[in-house]
Amino acid sequence: MPLRNPGELRGLLARNARLMGLDVGTKTIGLALSDTRLSIASPLDTIRRTKFKDDMAALAAMVEKHGVGGLVVGLPLRLDGKDGPRTQGVRQFTKNVLAARDLPLAFWDERLSTLAVERDMIAADLTRQRRAAIVDRAAAAYILQGYLDWLNRWP
Repeated sequence: MPLRNPGELRGLLARNARLMGLDVGTKTIGLALSDTRLSIASPLDTIRRTKFKDDMAALAAMVEKHGVGGLVVGLPLRLDGKDGPRTQGVRQFTKNVLAARDLPLAFWDERLSTLAVERDMIAADLTRQRRAAIVDRAAAAYILQGYLDWLNRWP
């Protein structure tokens, strides 16, 4: 079951386990990975969504390959902080993930994360094609880094 308090996630991780950040969209899932010290998030990959079974197989392979001990999933709340249709879709996706694989999971507010990432990529003068290729994994890294920064504020 997803954690209500994101601060509890650290205590559930095995030593040297990494966190994986997910930016769940309708067409893609952006993935990011933390270091084992839980201080830096890096963009990892993008999964093109098809059937949930195939999406889960790709996600599980990444979890195994990188020694992931928990997930931080971006929750696309509306600007007023309430759930909307996209939020409900992400919650259902994570419910299905947890039914398939028992991993600690925390939600993290991702309002405007993709917009912030795109703005930075435009400022870095990346082409539209390059931005489209990396925006989902960059947004996942932005979400995960926000969580890691928050987590490391506390001793």
